[in-house]
Parts: sequence; structure tokens; C-alpha cells
Amino acid sequence: MSCMKILLVDDAMTDRFVMTTYLEKMGHDVLTCSNGQEAVAVYQSEELDLVFMDVMMPVMDGYEAARTIRDCSDDWIPIIFLSGRAEPDDIAKGIDAGGDDYLFKPISYVVLEAKIKAMQRIATMRHNLLQVSGELEKANKALQHLANIDGLTGLSNRRHMDDFLQFEIARGLRYQQPLTVILADVDYFKRYNDHYGHLAGDDCLKDIASALTSVCQRDTDMVARYGGEEFVVILSNTPLEQGRLLAERLRQEIINRDIPYVDHDGSDVCTLSLGVYSALPDATMNAEMFLQQADFSLYKAKKGGRNQVVVSSINK
Repeated sequence: MSCMKILLVDDAMTDRFVMTTYLEKMGHDVLTCSNGQEAVAVYQSEELDLVFMDVMMPVMDGYEAARTIRDCSDDWIPIIFLSGRAEPDDIAKGIDAGGDDYLFKPISYVVLEAKIKAMQRIATMRHNLLQVSGELEKANKALQHLANIDGLTGLSNRRHMDDFLQFEIARGLRYQQPLTVILADVDYFKRYNDHYGHLAGDDCLKDIASALTSVCQRDTDMVARYGGEEFVVILSNTPLEQGRLLAERLRQEIINRDIPYVDHDGSDVCTLSLGVYSALPDATMNAEMFLQQADFSLYKAKKGGRNQVVVSSINK
């Protein structure tokens, strides 16, 4: 039997002495006190493995002490009540108060040792369950993270972006704050894939994702992969002009990355076309509407020669 730190609570000095002798003979460390109030204080200051609690004590009885211990801590430490009364109602009252078992006085060494072994098994099983539960929680969080992330670029994916955009629309409506959405498209990306191959195309998209996130530094903003070679930037509490300026910074950052592109019309590096839409959300707006308006601006940017920013907004 491994060594445990045990709190023994009993106002009867003789009973404390006998129990302490038994427990120390079994190889355990024993702390003692004589009432429930002292027991609560010791429980809060010590790392305990097991509590033996007499029922009838001055100042604070064992039932109240057990309830206080359970209320003040989320951790579970076994509490075994000690009593000379073996009535069923007394046992039920002890369990209701937060106790886990009962020992009847006078205490038998053999029974005491058996109870401790049983509590050790339960504690070990609980520890193992908590460990497994913690590992499952971590795994679930990791899966949730993966479910929201685009596998290639590491950005938020379309589904996560849709949810985030709808949330930001609701927040903008509630606080009367403007919301800006930028839709960006890599110019002539199909040609890039045809010329350099799909592996190089994937590397290009990862470089562009890195460039976009390097510009969008606010915790409240989101950069997401919309699909294929398109990206979305969501800017909370951002009016049109600020959104336009940031879109220009994004466009210039891609040029500065100097990603070679020999088959580009009018440039020897990769470029972006960007459509910007900004509005003060109202009850009629949803994520699809914001994206459609940004896409319309993007369409005009591409029709106008690409490698440029086109904006639109609703002014109220």
C-alpha cells in the first residue's frame, strides 16, 4: 500500500491516538485536528489524499465540515465518516453531506486497512479517468481547430469565415459599427499553375496567405481562404476608407513579396485584384450579401485591368 497523507478529525483524544497508531503502522502520514472547523482549514492548506471525519464534534460537526469541504473545492478527496452510530439514517445523512463511506467505532485495524485500499483503488481509477478526459478534451479542441482551418494555407476556412462574418454583422448591428469585407483574387492564377505546376501553385498560395496575415495584425480581424485562389479579409469596426487603405497595403505587400510570374500580363511577379465592400450593418444584411457586394467590386477590379482595388459601400 502506497503512502498517503491522511487527515484524521476526531474530538476524542483516545480515538485519535488509536487511529493515528494504526495509520502510521500502515505507513501513512497523519495530520490530526479535533473539530470540523479546523478540518476545513487544514484541507484548504494541505495536499491531502484521504480524510477520516468523526461525526459528533464541537464547533462544527462532521456533516457540516464535509459539506463545506465539498463546496470550497472542485477536487475530490475521499471522506470516510467515523461514528459509533450505525443507523441507516445516519449513514444516508453522511453520504448526502459529501461522505464516501462509513466506519463504525470501535475501529478494526483489518477493516480500516481494507477501506483505505478500496479508496486508493477508487482514487487511482478517478485519476486515470481524469487523465483520459483531459486527453480527449485536448483532442477535441485540436479537431475543432482543424475543422476551422484551411489545410494548405493555415488560414481560416470557408465555413469558419462564414460563421465569423455573420457574428461580426450581428456585432456591428448591435454596436452600430461599420464592417468592411475585402475579397482578393490572385491574378491569372490558372496560368500560373499551368506554367509552374500545381506544387508551385500551392507554394504561391501559402506565400500570399503569409503576406495577407502579416498586414492584418488586429486580433479582431480575420484572413480566410475563400476557395481556390481567392481570399477574404474581414475588418470589424472599420469604415470604407480605412478598408481601402488596408486593401492597398495588401496589394502592395504581394508585389513586395516578389513571387516570380513570367506569364503575367503587365507584371513579372504575382499580383492581387481586390474588391472592398463596407457598410453599417442593419437587420436585412447577412454574410452572403456582404460577400456578394465584395465580389462585385472584385469583378470590376478584374475587368478594369487587375492588380488594383475597387471599393463600394452603403452610406447611411
